[in-house]
Amino acid sequence: MAKVIVAGLGPAGPELITGAVLDAIERTSRRFVRTRRHPAAVAVEPADSFDDAYDRASSFEEVYRAIVDRLATEADAGDGDVIYAVPGSPLVAERTVELLRAVPGVELEVLTGLSFADLVWDRLGIDPLAAGVRLVDGRRFAVDAAGERGPLLVAQCDAGHVLSDIKLAALASFDRSAADEIDQPVVVMQRLGLPDERVFEVAWADLDHAVEPDHLTSLYVPELGAPIAREVARFADLATELRLRCPWDQEQTHQSLRGHLLEETYEVLEALDGVDPESLSGYEELEEELGDLLYQIVFHSVLAAEAGQFTLADVARGIHDKLKSRHPHVFGTLDSDPAEVDDADDVLVNWEAIKREQKGRASVMDGIPPGLPALLFADKVIHKARSVGVEPDVDTATVAGRLYDAVQAAQAAGLDAESELRELANAVGEQIRAGEISSL
Repeated sequence: MAKVIVAGLGPAGPELITGAVLDAIERTSRRFVRTRRHPAAVAVEPADSFDDAYDRASSFEEVYRAIVDRLATEADAGDGDVIYAVPGSPLVAERTVELLRAVPGVELEVLTGLSFADLVWDRLGIDPLAAGVRLVDGRRFAVDAAGERGPLLVAQCDAGHVLSDIKLAALASFDRSAADEIDQPVVVMQRLGLPDERVFEVAWADLDHAVEPDHLTSLYVPELGAPIAREVARFADLATELRLRCPWDQEQTHQSLRGHLLEETYEVLEALDGVDPESLSGYEELEEELGDLLYQIVFHSVLAAEAGQFTLADVARGIHDKLKSRHPHVFGTLDSDPAEVDDADDVLVNWEAIKREQKGRASVMDGIPPGLPALLFADKVIHKARSVGVEPDVDTATVAGRLYDAVQAAQAAGLDAESELRELANAVGEQIRAGEISSL
């Protein structure tokens, strides 16, 4: 098998190609370039390009694997070394080199080139080591930048939708009430080292409107807001990938997932019953079941995003903002300091009043699902009655009245009637099992 020489073409025109790479091109007749769109690709001609692979494939990973398969086949032919020229440096953001290293039997020689990052440090006038800059992929910004505060050098910002995704992920990390954070600019760098080079600042809000991206566009982000939740971002990314690639996930709808959502909810309740705060037992199972339930939430968010309605970020932002608005005793309001409350009952009264105003509801009973289990429904009704100071007239001489009274008694004792009855029924079930065994 012949050797594959991976050669870096540098970040701009042929004048930035190293002497070692030029020598390799001169002595090698079987030549390939990843793309002719790079301004230094002319130095490799005559050569075959993989531009057609980009047109045929449905994903970049498919493109990269097709390139590696072709190069491995060419090397296996053994008709002299094969040179494969790539933009920039083969050691920076070059997935095909990673894949080539993993191909058994392929001898690989890597000739490094000047990276676009080297020009970035010069244009920005910074030492990346001293500044602690991290290089991230623009196409995976929400995941790769998760947990980071900056500074970040964002590569491969080659399309409008990539800039939009970066902007949304970045804005989600900022405090919306802090104008100075949102207004801080991001540095756009385009075609560094070429005559039409541009380096300029743009506000985050204008990133995907004011910038016409190309394959030589990158960003420098001095600072983000609060770290993006890396694990949640990875999880959401996985859910989206499963939706695209798994036959079962592809068939699902909001309606088909109803049973799974209900089942996972009840499994979480069962896990909660097994948690013992004193011995710290049961938490492992609870963690797993909460993950299963979270997947249902993320899945519904993925379906909604496909319909152009909302994303998981919107769900998180919505509940965040709602909780802040429903807790004026903690956060205050735009016009006042935190309100004073004496106890949890006062909190419920405030909650219901704010909820009615926000939802435009005429009654606190509006919004309670009528299909709830009876004990849980009664528990909700009693809480609602207390929140508006109503004392219902209930005939406790009836069976229903006594059940209603039992739910009130459980609340007064700080207990959950549903859980208490379930625990008692489980204990009776164990007695029945023990009796069955002893009667054998």
